[in-house]
Amino acid sequence: MKSRQAPWRPPLLRAPRDWWSERDASVKDGVLALVLTLLAFVPTLANIGGQIGDLPERPANALSVGLTLAQTLPLAARRRWPAACLAVVAGAFAVHQALGFATTFASVGLYLALYSAGANQVGLRRAVTVAASAAYAVLAVVLHHLGSPQEIPEYLAFYLTLAAIWLVGSAVRVRRAEEVERRRLAAEVATAAERARIARELHDVVTHHVTAMVVQSDAAQFLLTSSPERAGEGLTAVSDTGRRALTELRYLLGVLEATGESAVADPARATRAPTLGRVVDLVEQARRSGRPVEFSEQGERRARSVDEELAAYRVVQEALTNAMKHASGQMTHVLVHHREEHVEIKVTTDAPAASPVTLPVTQRRGPAGGRGLAGLRARVSMLDGELDAGPRPEGGFEVRATIPSKPVQE
Repeated sequence: MKSRQAPWRPPLLRAPRDWWSERDASVKDGVLALVLTLLAFVPTLANIGGQIGDLPERPANALSVGLTLAQTLPLAARRRWPAACLAVVAGAFAVHQALGFATTFASVGLYLALYSAGANQVGLRRAVTVAASAAYAVLAVVLHHLGSPQEIPEYLAFYLTLAAIWLVGSAVRVRRAEEVERRRLAAEVATAAERARIARELHDVVTHHVTAMVVQSDAAQFLLTSSPERAGEGLTAVSDTGRRALTELRYLLGVLEATGESAVADPARATRAPTLGRVVDLVEQARRSGRPVEFSEQGERRARSVDEELAAYRVVQEALTNAMKHASGQMTHVLVHHREEHVEIKVTTDAPAASPVTLPVTQRRGPAGGRGLAGLRARVSMLDGELDAGPRPEGGFEVRATIPSKPVQE
């Protein structure tokens, strides 16, 4: 299948278009006012425009030229001062009609001023609407006394046309406001999601390593009196765990500071990322802390996305951390089963039959859970996976996760 390409545009046309799109709104409005002013004096466009008085035509003079300019030039400020622009343009149009000057293309400025007021006027909108309606009623009365042949239906039809243009501008304003609100809410949701993600990462990194260091330090203190020759091994384990924690924290800070493609393009950062292949390091770290851990891996390891690898790594990490905190000295079994469409992870902690592992209520099976398990559920669910954690009937605790795998693109 051939990829769809963007339509080709001549370079000579692309440059002016890009230049125009980068201009400020005031510059664009100024150009619009200038173009409309020039078109107002083109004789062939004289029949295009608004006309309501239908009074006997008066020859053009300097006053008619001034009124024509007053209907076009104020459009340069139609977005900055929409109400003032409408007042000037509408006043010039009313005087132009009352004096019976010939229709010009400049009368289109009234429609543009009405639309701009509806789309850009923020405050006093009701006052502007009432004032414009009252001014039109006065104009209709004046034209009637000057001998205009127009009847009430004609005046009403022209008023409805002007009202429709105002409503179109108001609809555009409402749509813009809704879009701004939608973007604001989306930004708040994204910010909250990012904060939650950072909290999960910090919890997973800090809690695991600090827990391991506390366990290793306690073991070293015990060995100082019971077996001094082995105390050095415990202190070495504490040092190694601290260095590992610093490495992961540097990686996490690097990801948070990276923007755009820099987070992906940095090979050094990618090599420090926790992955499913580094679960063995977690197991070894737990063993150095005096934790009996049995690790087994089934199936053929496949290429997976960074999010999937990190989620699997965090599942094992959190399970081992909870085992260290709540089931000291009990055997933990870690099983990673690679399948074609997903990876299954099961971490089981044994407990003596007479003294089953007792975990806090916040870590029992169900929607409730501690920060670690709640964060894991959120992380796995974002990948369309499932996580189940809770005590086993025969004693102990089990964490089971299923993480789907999506094709990894080059």
